[in-house]
Amino acid sequence: MNREYHKWYSANLQRDMELLVFGHSGRAVLFFPTRMARFYDYENWGIVSALRDKIYNGELQLFCVDSIDAESFYNLWADPSTRINRHLQYEQYVLHEVLPFMRLKNSGDFFEVAGCSMGAYHAVNLAMKYPILFKKVICMSGRYDLTRQIADFKDLFDGYHDENVYFNMPQQFIANLDAPNILEAIRNIEIIIAIGETDPFLSNNLEFSNVLWNKGVPNQLFIWDNYAHRPRYWKQMVQLYL
Repeated sequence: MNREYHKWYSANLQRDMELLVFGHSGRAVLFFPTRMARFYDYENWGIVSALRDKIYNGELQLFCVDSIDAESFYNLWADPSTRINRHLQYEQYVLHEVLPFMRLKNSGDFFEVAGCSMGAYHAVNLAMKYPILFKKVICMSGRYDLTRQIADFKDLFDGYHDENVYFNMPQQFIANLDAPNILEAIRNIEIIIAIGETDPFLSNNLEFSNVLWNKGVPNQLFIWDNYAHRPRYWKQMVQLYL
């Protein structure tokens, strides 16, 4: 199985960024890590190995990017406007550095975006904002409005709200989206949402699925037994959904 390590200095983030590529062809998957996790964690947790046959056979090519959540959403020493602005810089890194790199490595026209936990938020947020870029989004164990406290998971903006925050909370901006061309592009994406039945984010996932349906956006919601917010479950999910 082809495995490549890449590192370069990001002009958008003003720091070095790393990523791993697995596979040589097939559907290209931009794979976001979990909360404050690293680009190598999916490999270490056996999630990449769970996809080994598809990768080896040229059906799937994974691009496991790094996270800067500790500098954005979870940077509690920064004010909320700084947190969301740092996230927007990360988005520019993904759009203008990672995606062009993926196109260089993969000549196909089928791009997917996926993630687990916080990575699911990143995946769906990017897909909903730039729907023409992706044909499929897979969200596992995520939450889609970071301004709401859910159980022990706090509002990541401490009550602060501005336009940047709003347009990066999918559950908020999709609910009020009326642009026909954007909605049509979103409707063309295959959307898969998976969550455990005892995961505290379950109600958030149910609400987000309903928000999509209310906008005429088809989506598949899979509710797993138990908590299912662990690598051993994600290994099973990626085999089914990626």
